[in-house]
Amino acid sequence: MAQIILWGILIISWLSLFFLKKDSIRRFMPVAIFAALLVTIIEEIGYVYNWWTILGKIFPWEHFITYPLTYGPFLVGTIWIFHFTYDKSFWVYILTNAIIDAFHAFVMLNLFTYFGIYRLNNINNFGLFILIFCLSFVIYPYQIWQDKIMKKS
Repeated sequence: MAQIILWGILIISWLSLFFLKKDSIRRFMPVAIFAALLVTIIEEIGYVYNWWTILGKIFPWEHFITYPLTYGPFLVGTIWIFHFTYDKSFWVYILTNAIIDAFHAFVMLNLFTYFGIYRLNNINNFGLFILIFCLSFVIYPYQIWQDKIMKKS
């Protein structure tokens, strides 16, 4: 069951990009890839410190990274969040991230645990929320920098 859910999450995430303008995808893909890279590093650290255990896998090399979640809804979700919030206000962006990160840490995590996808060990839901939410403050300046580079070229 976990594999079906993970494949569904991965595929649906990427299919959602068909509803987004190509310009938005092109503009926000670098920050999404950067964010996914940061999450990959955090997941490697989490593996070393036993913050969580990955139970459901769709790839044989998935020992410390939940590839379908990191490179599915997290990466694609970053594009969507920036598409809807980036040109509005930093605070709209932060509030949106806080809501989505809280939903992940306090609601989705329970579902992922129930369906045997992953479980927390040496970190609690709030710690996971803070960890994910802090990324918002790192990737926003990265996008500002990316915009400056794109305007020059």
